[in-house]
Amino acid sequence: MVFLEDAALTRAAQAGEVTALGLLLERHRAGMRAVALSILGPGPDADDVLQDAALTALRRIGDIRDPGAVGAWLRMIVRNTARSLLRGTVPTRPVDDGLDLPTAEAGPEQWLDQSALRDWVWEAMEELSPALRLPLVLRHFTTQVSSYDRIADVCGVPVGTVRSRLSQGRAKLAAALAATADAAHGDTARRTRDTRTQAHETLAAAESGHFGRLLAERWSPEVALFRGADRVGGGDLLVRAMDGDIGAGVRQRLTDAVAGRSLAVWEMDIVNPSDDPGHCPPTVAWLMTLDEAGRVHRLRLFHPRRLPAMQLLPVL
Repeated sequence: MVFLEDAALTRAAQAGEVTALGLLLERHRAGMRAVALSILGPGPDADDVLQDAALTALRRIGDIRDPGAVGAWLRMIVRNTARSLLRGTVPTRPVDDGLDLPTAEAGPEQWLDQSALRDWVWEAMEELSPALRLPLVLRHFTTQVSSYDRIADVCGVPVGTVRSRLSQGRAKLAAALAATADAAHGDTARRTRDTRTQAHETLAAAESGHFGRLLAERWSPEVALFRGADRVGGGDLLVRAMDGDIGAGVRQRLTDAVAGRSLAVWEMDIVNPSDDPGHCPPTVAWLMTLDEAGRVHRLRLFHPRRLPAMQLLPVL
């Protein structure tokens, strides 16, 4: 009977029914909490892991192959998330979870493409304030900027504030999901494809010496460049920095990209010239806030991994 009820609820949740997913989480909450407590003990970390697991289930319920085994799947998500928290890492995917998994090279957009609920999630994200939306996107939809300390660096706030904003964001997201269940949802897969194309075109323009022209044509004329919570310049500073790096032989290669209506993230590997391997840190994330026309009007450049000698330098 439990198997049949779980299977029916899972199929309903995969079809986008809000109440079905809520019932599934409620049915298995005790087992999920027991797993979290067995690994982390009582406290805020266990609560964070349960919230993370609920959002992961929301994003990926459409991928599960065996609807009747959803309870074991939910407990596995909690177990992997808790263990990763202890290791100070963020799981890129659960292991042996009964899903049709993408390849190891797959990016976050491919996870989203497999979920029937992806458009609904991103539509609900747009209902959140920017201060709550950004930490949630970084935590759950990026590969290199998802740890608490890196989110804190990006936002220019303490780690405790990150935890608080994530908790608030998840609570508000649950309400926003219920409110937007019957609304028209944007095409997240299309947005992701479009932003990947824009990233490639931006890098190509930089390498051909036309970065400034592309920014003038496609980005907001009031674009502001931020480091943490502090404004450090505008488009002219970004153009000078990019032109300087290109002139020095530095190249960027897109690894992942995600986008909603108001926020896009490009994650890049940096390739330094062979005669100056330490010119730039090895990776960079472009965190872009978009205006109503879809143009970038705020940009944060964040280096998730820096070379040891650069730890104290004011890198954008």
